[in-house]
Amino acid sequence: MNQDMNDILLVLTNLPDEASAAKLAQQLVETHAAACVSRLAPCISTYRWRNSIEITTEIPLLIKTSRAAYPRLEKLLRKAHPYELPEIIAVPVTAGLPAYLDWIREQTAILED
Repeated sequence: MNQDMNDILLVLTNLPDEASAAKLAQQLVETHAAACVSRLAPCISTYRWRNSIEITTEIPLLIKTSRAAYPRLEKLLRKAHPYELPEIIAVPVTAGLPAYLDWIREQTAILED
């Protein structure tokens, strides 16, 4: 396949706990919205929310997907994410192992029955 690498995205989001992170990761892969979701170790996030500084422990997710699957991924994230305003940031992949990038495309393609 080896298409333009700009059609691959790394999407970042954070979840409040391991259970919700695991559930969402599973859902994203099962629905082909993501090829792979990596759950990282808990991190501490500091941010302003409603005129208050918040400091929370969160579970980061690194989501590998294609640009074609991104609308499905974002819709699913917005629906399933427990936060009122979830972090959903998509970063274009500018380089990578061609076979791995092809695998992402294949895994996120909508399969016709």
